[in-house]
Amino acid sequence: MTGSVAHIWRHPIKALGREEVPAVDLAARAWLPYDRLWAVAHDRAKPSDGWMHKVNFLRGVTEPRLMAVTARLDEDTGQVRLDHPEAGEIEVSPDDPADWPVFAAWLARIWPAELPGPIGVVRNTGVQMTDVPEPWLSLNNLSSHRAVEGRVGRPLSVHRWRGNIWLDGLGPWEEFEWIGRRVRLGSVLFEVRERITRCKATMANPDTGRRDADTLGALQSWNHQDFGVYAAVLSGGRLKRGDTVEVIQ
Repeated sequence: MTGSVAHIWRHPIKALGREEVPAVDLAARAWLPYDRLWAVAHDRAKPSDGWMHKVNFLRGVTEPRLMAVTARLDEDTGQVRLDHPEAGEIEVSPDDPADWPVFAAWLARIWPAELPGPIGVVRNTGVQMTDVPEPWLSLNNLSSHRAVEGRVGRPLSVHRWRGNIWLDGLGPWEEFEWIGRRVRLGSVLFEVRERITRCKATMANPDTGRRDADTLGALQSWNHQDFGVYAAVLSGGRLKRGDTVEVIQ
């Protein structure tokens, strides 16, 4: 089948919002720009100068209401506008410590007091707070998503998966056959590295922040708990919606 790039999404603050972009400039051996650039650490975090494991941060698997946050980043000013159906809207500069008290008060509306409390924003130079330390992006297949919808029995938002690049026009689970192979999306060459194992965060509705679908049970009906694949950029370029998919080898 001939596939194409349907959507490109970034998540400026890990677990707190999503934003679609029409195009992005990708560099070899680098993350998607502005994706998981920041993360909010909690009071049990173990700080590090480099990449930090996801257990150190606020996450949707711990509090599903975080899944309902949307974001808009101003690349020129570094301001991020966050919106949530319960907490409302806020605009903060994650790099500015002076903004933290207001940010923390906003988070308190959706982060339970009994959980380890947020203590500040982490941004480590040259490293982004993705779930794996390698500079990989996630590739996701809309046909695989539709297959999950079929097992669940109703439409589901793609934002449950918090993916970067969404492809359409492929066969269900075709992306799993690409492990170890090279794939060209438009002018950008990727090497697909491994499947992405999913957690309970995907059970939450991104519109409401409430768990309402057994996505993991649906995946396990195929004898796995995986959705999407990680891929590394081998040769960079500008990626945009509508770019075609070519499996090289």
